[in-house]
Parts: sequence; structure tokens; C-alpha cells
Amino acid sequence: MSAEFQLQGIGISRLAEEYGTPLYLYDGDELDNRLTDLRERLHPSLEIFFSLKANPNVSVCAVLHSLGARAEVCSLTELLTAQRAGVPGRHTIFLGPGKSRAELEACLDAGVYAIVVESFGELELIDELAEERGVVAPVALRVNPGFTVKGSGLTMGGKPRQFGIDEDQVLAAAGLGERYPNVRLMGVQVYMGTRILSEDSIAENTARIFELAETLSAKAGFPLEMVDIGGGLGVAYFEGERDLDSAVLAGKLNPIVSDFHRRHPETRLVLELGRYLTATAGMYVVRVQYVKTSHGERFAIADGGTNHHMAAVGIGSFVKRNFPMRLLNRAGEPATESWNVTGPLCTPNDTLGKNIDLPPLRPGDLVGVLRSGAYGPSASPVLFLSHGHPAEVLVHKGQTYLVHERDRAEDLIDRQYLFGQAVPAVGPDASDQTQPEGRRAS
Repeated sequence: MSAEFQLQGIGISRLAEEYGTPLYLYDGDELDNRLTDLRERLHPSLEIFFSLKANPNVSVCAVLHSLGARAEVCSLTELLTAQRAGVPGRHTIFLGPGKSRAELEACLDAGVYAIVVESFGELELIDELAEERGVVAPVALRVNPGFTVKGSGLTMGGKPRQFGIDEDQVLAAAGLGERYPNVRLMGVQVYMGTRILSEDSIAENTARIFELAETLSAKAGFPLEMVDIGGGLGVAYFEGERDLDSAVLAGKLNPIVSDFHRRHPETRLVLELGRYLTATAGMYVVRVQYVKTSHGERFAIADGGTNHHMAAVGIGSFVKRNFPMRLLNRAGEPATESWNVTGPLCTPNDTLGKNIDLPPLRPGDLVGVLRSGAYGPSASPVLFLSHGHPAEVLVHKGQTYLVHERDRAEDLIDRQYLFGQAVPAVGPDASDQTQPEGRRAS
């Protein structure tokens, strides 16, 4: 009988029995390995900030922070998550093109290291809020550069974007650093793209970002206390792709960082990483409910699908490309058949794997979608058909931890109200008062 997949010595059948399926499994050892490897190879002046957008689970953030990662957040909840994970404000930066007043107020109250602004209007609002509090807000400019990135799966600069302030607009704003008395312009952030799998491209992009930062600092009149070179380090998902070689990357990137650090020894250098740190540490586990054939093709219908793993539809491609998948409970069996692995949703797009080679499948089998630790449930339509959020489990130093409860039907329906009956007041000024217009739909 074939051996089953184990995570840190714990069998998949035990995990599925204890926590149910579908679920996300995170390997704490792999989180450790990814971050430690980079920290040991990259120039010591380059600080790694974990981008919570990739995986906003508080325990994942806490593990990475315990290993030295700081936090890059993009919402009020992400800020609170980082705080709960133990990341102090001085090691937190806040990004995003549409920050609310409440989010900016929370940044000022938390004492984040930098608010990364993406428009002149946002600068004005921060100046107003800082004046109300009698503080000076630390602000870095997110710049949309005039050049385009090399090697990116999704280009973020060099074209019209909602992100950042165009390079030429910053250059035209002479004396920008003196216009807002309650704002301290202190740095530059440039995020060029994502899923970059070329060490040469990362090095060249970084060199150009450093050059741009120096130019903007000189012409717009603010110091370079921080330069954030973004991130975008990719992970290989599909056939024909290869993972970055961290040793090769360090060999190309470190001289560029060293040269800039020599000229600006007091400047804090930030590298944002999300997918690179978490993708390989996560696996999405589903249980086969039914097997069938249709027009000569085999289908395994599972209890979870793209409602929890929208990325499996295909990243930036009109052609379906499969994430790596494997049969877990009979891990040693050869892949001799072609299968479509689908989920429970009422749409043909709910396909985790299309024409993928797997062993013969049967009801009850456990199938894992590998490299799924980034952009999983938080980037998926978890409420489609009201299935809700899956369980998330961390295996850390040989121990298992439930780090996100599975949504129950009662949880979801209890958040709705039936019109015509009393409901709690809602809105920013709501108290414990009720409104006579609805009741819980329970």
C-alpha cells in the first residue's frame, strides 16, 4: 500500500480527520527556510518586509516576524493583524492607492514607520490629519516611473496606473518637501511588477530604482531616509518556469545594494516580499466527493475549489495552466490517468486542475494543490454559493495549530438581517442602539 504524504512527520489523513476539508496547510519549517536563506545571502542593509496581502493570516505573519521580517500592510485589518503578530509600528509601512481617513488616522496613531502616499490628494489629507493630532507624519512617495520593468508577470510601472504619482509629476513639483508643514517626506517607494523569475531583471530594476530615488530626492527637495525597492520576486508554478536561484540573485543584487549603501549609509533599504516567502509553504487540500466521466474525460469533483483558490484558474493567462497537484493519501502511486479536478461551484470555471496527470482517483481521496501559500482564500470569492472560508492549519516545529476557523453556515447567515425587524445601528457613529427595520435571518 502506498505511503501517504506527511508534513513534519504528521500524516495527511490525521490532519484531514482532525480539521476537516477543504483546508489550507502551512509548513512553518518552509517559512523559516525561505526567509532565513534570503537573509543569509542578501546584503545586510536590505530589510525584508512581509507583504501581508499575499497571506494575511496572523500566525503566518507571527512566524515570519519571529524570524526578523517586518510588515508591509495595505488595510486597517492588515495593520491590526501585524500589530497582533507583534510587529511594532517602527517596522511597519502602509501602502495602497485608496486609503481611507480611518486608515490614515490609524497609521498616525500606531506610529508606523512610513505612510507610502500615492497621490497629491492623499498628501493633503495626511497633512490635515497630522495637524489635528499635533504630529508630523512620516511619508514616502510611491512613484510611477517612466520606465517599464523587465521580466515581470504583471507590470506595475511605466504606463497609466492608479498606483503612485507619475515620475514627471514629482520632478515638476519643485520644493515638494516643504509644501506640507505637518508631513516629513522621507523616502521613495517603487513597485515595478510581480512574479519576476529573472535574477538579471531584478538586479537591473533595482539599479534603476536607486537612480530614480536619488534624482527625485535632489530635485523635489527631501532626504532619502528610506528607499523601498518593492519586491516582485517570483515563484515557479507552471511547466517551463524555474525558481529563482537565491545565490545567483545575491551575486547580482548585492553589489548594487552595496554601492548605494556606501553613498547613503543612513538610508533604510526595504524589500517587500509576500508570494516569495509564503507560496511554497502552503498547500490547499480537498477531498474527492465523486468521480465521473463526461464525453470521454475523467472528472473528480471535490469539496473545495476556486472559491478558496481563485489563483488556480490561471495567473495572468487566458489559457488554463495547472498549479502542481498530487494525490496525498496514496502518495507513491504513479500518475497514469488524466483528470479534471473540479470544485462544488455552479460554474465551469471552478476547475483546480485540467487534464492533469494523477493516479486513479476515487471518492474519499485527498488531493493537494501545491505552492498555494500565497493569494489563497483572501484573494478568492469565498462567499460564492455561501460556502465560506476554509480552515487554515499551521504545522510549526512538529505541532499543529488551527490558525483560522472554518466558516459555518450559522456564522454566515447570522450576519444577515431580515427587513422589517429591529437590527443594531450601523455606521461609523453607531452605538448599541437598534433600528426598527430588520431582524437576523436566523
